[in-house]
Amino acid sequence: MNRIYLDHNATTPVAPEVLEAMWPWHRDHFGNPSSVHQEGREARVRLDEAREKVAALLGARAGEVVFTSGGTESNNFALLGVALMPGQTRRRIVTTAIEHPSVLNPLRQLAPLGFDIVFLPPDADGRIDPARLESALDDSTALVSIQHANSEVGTLQDIQTFGEMARRAGALFHVDAVQTAGKLALDVEALPVDLLSVSSHKICGPKGVGALFIRRGTAPLFSPIAGGSQERKRRGGTENVAGIVGFGVAADLAVARLAAGRPEEVRALRDWFFAQIREVVPGVVRFGSAEFCLPNTLGLGFPGREGQGLLIGLDMEGIAVSTGSACSSGSGQPSPVLAALGVDLQTIESSLRFSLGWQHSREELMKVVEALSRLAGATGDRLAPSSA
Repeated sequence: MNRIYLDHNATTPVAPEVLEAMWPWHRDHFGNPSSVHQEGREARVRLDEAREKVAALLGARAGEVVFTSGGTESNNFALLGVALMPGQTRRRIVTTAIEHPSVLNPLRQLAPLGFDIVFLPPDADGRIDPARLESALDDSTALVSIQHANSEVGTLQDIQTFGEMARRAGALFHVDAVQTAGKLALDVEALPVDLLSVSSHKICGPKGVGALFIRRGTAPLFSPIAGGSQERKRRGGTENVAGIVGFGVAADLAVARLAAGRPEEVRALRDWFFAQIREVVPGVVRFGSAEFCLPNTLGLGFPGREGQGLLIGLDMEGIAVSTGSACSSGSGQPSPVLAALGVDLQTIESSLRFSLGWQHSREELMKVVEALSRLAGATGDRLAPSSA
């Protein structure tokens, strides 16, 4: 069975070019990039080349890119790094109620330490009203942290406006761009962003590597991982050379896709896909903003059906989807993102997320539509919720 993978917001397949570039650094080249001998120097050169490629994806300078183990570490580094930085006297951090757990949970850990954490609520589309941020800012605000795009519903935030507001308040601005890097053009040189998180495995690179952009001139952050002098003493630990090499190649490929207009092609395909689903599943509900949205993401509710049952049914037919964020799966709790958007519990429990990749065709997606017609359409009754 040729499976159809529609969970690219959770993770992406590693590109063949990435695997090819990484393999020699597992097999033949093993030098520590901090060593001064030939093997170490070779690793350092490849590390620097990859840093240039990731910087190019973000519109940054190479020296502003710090490699990490992934998006979670990058977010923790940004939040804890600002809150606990030397000389920090500001004690307020402003974020939103729909951030990724790798933002929400570090902030919850900071609250008992005397930090005032403000969670801004979204509107029904998942957008944050700038007026709410304006009212939350004061001269005690150290940091504003707002995601660029929500992983579950795909809604985009106005980071240009929010960054300008944070700067006027004298606060640093952090953006979790894990979901947007490679899907939308980013230019941190032009954006009022001080810190920005990205992850390799969301752009067809390997897992276990990511990066944090730290704008040049930002005061030294507290480092949650203290060790040697790696990453200009900003993040200790021997670098994952093979993973970073792969990340660099993935960044190169992402830049090429953006230049070729692939995100708009995926957006058109997604909209066509949704139109087909609406024809066969009466009453299907779309979550988030249709106007301000990632090009590949479709969060849907199937009232009268069970999302978990639909997911299993689709999986049995060779189709992989999600009921929400992969990092929150297995919690047994309703999606906090959809709850924050005001979606009722029954509809939340009927939800599925379809996140497209770069390789899909109409023919392939039509097979998904046909499966949904059988499982959730007007004549499909084998996954209806029990009346018990």
